[in-house]
Amino acid sequence: MTSQKTTAAQQKAAKAKYKGKSSRSSKSGRWLWFAVGMGGIAMVSGIAGALLAVSWESTPLQQAQLSPQEEAVFGSDSISGNGLQFSQLTRPVNILVMGMSILPPDVQNPPEETKDLGYLPQINSFDGLADVMLLIKFDPETQKIVMLSVPRDTRTRIEGYGIKKINAANVDGGPALTAKTVSNLLGGVGIDRYVRINVLGVSKLIEALGGVNVYVPKDMKYQDDSQHLYINLKAGQQHLSGEQTLQLLRYRHDELGDIGRIQRQQMVLRALIEQTLNPTTLTRVPDILNVVKENIDTNLSVEELVALVGFGSRTNRSNMQMLMLPGRFSETGEFDASYWIPYKKNIAKLMSQHFGLEGTSQEQEMIEPSRLRIAIQDSTGGNTNSDRYNRSQLRPLIQTLEKAGYSNIFISKPWGQPLDVTHIVAQQGDGDSAESLRSILGFGEVRVESTGNIGSDITIQVGKDWFQNQAIFSDSTSQ
Repeated sequence: MTSQKTTAAQQKAAKAKYKGKSSRSSKSGRWLWFAVGMGGIAMVSGIAGALLAVSWESTPLQQAQLSPQEEAVFGSDSISGNGLQFSQLTRPVNILVMGMSILPPDVQNPPEETKDLGYLPQINSFDGLADVMLLIKFDPETQKIVMLSVPRDTRTRIEGYGIKKINAANVDGGPALTAKTVSNLLGGVGIDRYVRINVLGVSKLIEALGGVNVYVPKDMKYQDDSQHLYINLKAGQQHLSGEQTLQLLRYRHDELGDIGRIQRQQMVLRALIEQTLNPTTLTRVPDILNVVKENIDTNLSVEELVALVGFGSRTNRSNMQMLMLPGRFSETGEFDASYWIPYKKNIAKLMSQHFGLEGTSQEQEMIEPSRLRIAIQDSTGGNTNSDRYNRSQLRPLIQTLEKAGYSNIFISKPWGQPLDVTHIVAQQGDGDSAESLRSILGFGEVRVESTGNIGSDITIQVGKDWFQNQAIFSDSTSQ
């Protein structure tokens, strides 16, 4: 299986964007320093990769023993260059990332030291349920990184095992069966490599990166003595250690359950990207891998891993998109268990737009404004508890959208941090419709991610820049 190529239109747009950026730089001195800087980055990545290649085998982090048939599930073509270009991606590549939270009962032969403890500890294993599932596309042709979160309770068919929750695929057949199941769910998308990281490794990884600055959306308190799981976080902007970040990532005891947890995962991912994906990170790759290598299983080679990190460090943050598998919660009594029910038509459209799979012309058409579900969240940090307050303050904004043909608008309670700049969130991945909305508003920034209202197509998270534009909207709607 090989990765799907991007569409010609995407490539053309990417080239036009690059050309536009190039034409704006006219000072030779800046170009000189840019060339020197990029040369330094290439040298650093080359040295880091060489050190790794010398000190370890070509696949030092692969702990699973895959059969030839299982290996054939993944793309066999190289994803990085040779020689001095080995740290460069040579084609689009799809990586399946799984986060494993494993307890002793999840494996056949649990470690002897886990017995008679009186509680169930997390163990360093990859044989249990996949607690987190991400398909990440690194695309050097469009200079984009696209991350698709697949809820662990997604109802789907696992080959040879029937209809189950998708997180069981790893128990039934490891990374190969999980990759095949994800590919089938997503319309046959190619999956080139996999990464499984144990929950213990996540904490170590974030600690090795120096922690993360993130906004905790609300007070979180939960206690499970049977697992020694203790979550106690206060709302607000703060610097979290690896263990504290793990608490934030594992918390799911609210009305959105696992979907709310996915939103927080995307929030933490973006914070880590903003904070740590820079050229200096490349110099720390050996140390970071030494810290977490016992908690990682992957069929990526060291050279490929360095190429992915290098690509991430050079990718514009606005070109990092975070999506979630379209679907809905199952209703009470609908099935014998609670599921996330995938929307096949919406998945086909999403895979066509963001992963280069061929789709019908109908799937690629922009949705009419009247059909879009627009959620508005007051993220200015004011009194957001009163719907009457929100509607009165945001009435000029709502009226402007209604005049433009957006008739399906509703107020939604915000859950994230107060914003200085308004976010126009393409909740279902429809970046074109979000860009159209931004053009109508004339302010804010578009984000392709799933951190808005899950019942919306687009969520407008109104930031403090609304106060600077409010008078303009009030004047235009009063005419």
